[in-house]
Amino acid sequence: MLRVHHLSNSRSQRILWLMEELGLEYELVKHMRDPVTVRSPPSLFEVHPLGKGPTIEHDGKALTESGAIIDYVTRRIAGGRLAVPESSPDFADYCFWLHYAEGSAMQPVVFDLLDGMTGRGCGEALRGFFMAEIEHSFAYISDVLSKQDHFIRSGFTAADINMTWVLELAEPCGHLEKQPQLRAYLNRMHARPAYRRAMDKGGEQDLFMFRPAAALPLT
Repeated sequence: MLRVHHLSNSRSQRILWLMEELGLEYELVKHMRDPVTVRSPPSLFEVHPLGKGPTIEHDGKALTESGAIIDYVTRRIAGGRLAVPESSPDFADYCFWLHYAEGSAMQPVVFDLLDGMTGRGCGEALRGFFMAEIEHSFAYISDVLSKQDHFIRSGFTAADINMTWVLELAEPCGHLEKQPQLRAYLNRMHARPAYRRAMDKGGEQDLFMFRPAAALPLT
């Protein structure tokens, strides 16, 4: 049995979405963030030394990292569904978007989030750097989605699942206010029946808990 460890208000919501899109059977184990530190609870460290959500357990192994989980599930368990075969002309684009999500796209968004939560302690020079990165990245994403409905021309794939959470996390920081193309894309993703099922099972996300005004302590 495939077991999915879901951390509240975290990247693991997209793994539940992946499971629902694929129609896979899985056991859901929920873990709640510490209300003070916003960190993972001890229960996740019992599953994997890094204590991260998402984590899956399958065939006696615990695997973390969203991109790795998506790659593992689509290839090994789902027979390639929601992935793009190597023979496809879209394969390079699929590889890019699947890994861009937790690479170049996510990093400046997380910097901005943490800067806000810690009272803008990063300094103007560093803040100017990551804000420019966000603007450049999101302009590129918006341009791509202005020409097609999904990140891959051939249609919906697991790359959409991975990229959607980047945009969801960026929204509380105000990065979608002047990006109607990205807002429209999120609305389309949120309307998918599998997305709604994942929310029903995992619990609605409250990503606005991460907004700068929250000023939550990090320990």
